[in-house]
Amino acid sequence: MNRRSMLLTSGAALAVGVTPSRGQSLRLHPGLSDGVRETAVLDALPGKQPLIKLSYRPPNYESPLDAFQGAITANDRFFVRYHLSEIPDMATLANWRLRIGGDAAGRGVELDRAALDRLPQVEIVAVCQCSGNRRGLSAPHVPGVQWGLGAMGNATWRGPLLRDVLALAGVKPGAVEISYHGPDTGVSDATPIFAKSIPLDRAMSDTAMIATQMNGADLPHFNGFPARIVIPGWTATYWMKHVSQIEIRTTPLANFWMKAAYRVPTGMFPGSAFPTQDNATNRPITDILVNSLITSHQDSDRVVAAGFTLSGIAWDNGSGIAKAEFSLDGGATWQAATLGPDIGRFGFRSFTFKGQAPAGALRAMLRATSNAGATQPDKPTYNGAGYHNNAVQTLNLTAA
Repeated sequence: MNRRSMLLTSGAALAVGVTPSRGQSLRLHPGLSDGVRETAVLDALPGKQPLIKLSYRPPNYESPLDAFQGAITANDRFFVRYHLSEIPDMATLANWRLRIGGDAAGRGVELDRAALDRLPQVEIVAVCQCSGNRRGLSAPHVPGVQWGLGAMGNATWRGPLLRDVLALAGVKPGAVEISYHGPDTGVSDATPIFAKSIPLDRAMSDTAMIATQMNGADLPHFNGFPARIVIPGWTATYWMKHVSQIEIRTTPLANFWMKAAYRVPTGMFPGSAFPTQDNATNRPITDILVNSLITSHQDSDRVVAAGFTLSGIAWDNGSGIAKAEFSLDGGATWQAATLGPDIGRFGFRSFTFKGQAPAGALRAMLRATSNAGATQPDKPTYNGAGYHNNAVQTLNLTAA
């Protein structure tokens, strides 16, 4: 990659209609966040259509709204998220190996891509969502990558279960966590390597996997080629790209990325327990919260008063979506949308809603409820890192 840095601090970036071409600006939702830019620039990484560029180094690119017109997000429209600036190129990844060890491993193992392909393969449809999705909508402003609505995507992931890979090394009694990292690094040797861990029970579940394919093709370079960790239902901070080292541990990982970053106040949000990392003050962010997004319209759009259709997607941490509802009167009354096919409990669930409204200003509100009974809140729960913004979406439309 070019070593220059090009930062663009845009906020809630949404494409209008057909995606603009590379280098062209696009309109953003007005009024979504105080002080955000009114336009953002789209740019294309190798193998990608133009995405909303938030930073060049490390590459952080958001999917525009029209990438979510279907329940599956195309590989070349999928968002890109890196923490460290020096990422391996495809020539380097041609010699990729996955090494498994740690003090709770029965033996050291080194695997190539062919070895992963020889293991039993599973397919799981799952949403990959950055923990900071919608951070740019926080009010007041919080620091960090100013993601809008598109730091997420839904794909069919294929590869072996993580537990089958770990079995090749053997898991000793006393193991408590599985940690892992990739080959990306910072500019300085002092930059902490991006490594994460998950509880042993999550690693040994029937959903945690090492994906080598995405939507029927090899993983794109910028989405983790040749293999990435996939933890369905949990935010993407655990979905390690280019995973090259796995450790089976008898002690908790105590690095910056587990003890300081990606943590929320204890009790502020629901989420799976992480016993070796939780404490009385704060805990790691884990589960995706129930959420939804109108994909057919943007703020300030016009609809036909006599009859119009709103559509979009809803998702949660894996219980599945029970219902999506619309209000056309600012939340006074709610009407059920029609859910589309269930393509997997961890994936996007599409929906449509047919409505009518008197001519004039119209406040369309959307909320989703999961099969576990969780419903989107009216307002986001403010926190200093801008995590878990899953508030009810409101669009100001004009019926004519």
